[in-house]
Amino acid sequence: MKIKITKPDSVLYEDEAKLVQLPGVDGKFEILENHAPIISALAEGEIRIVGADNAEQTFAIRGGIVKGQQNDLMLLVQ
Repeated sequence: MKIKITKPDSVLYEDEAKLVQLPGVDGKFEILENHAPIISALAEGEIRIVGADNAEQTFAIRGGIVKGQQNDLMLLVQ
């Protein structure tokens, strides 16, 4: 799936990934390929991404939102 993580002033990440783990307001949750459409608020915490090459990356955030549909995921974070 295609993922783009943006801050108000920059793009943090833009690439393909197999898995994204996010800090939701009610706890962590994961999004995999072919996930149902989603819009959710994000809490302070860490985003974990497993790329198409199985490399892992993490990003600390203070909150944000995620919107996803048809293997296209957009995260707006602080």
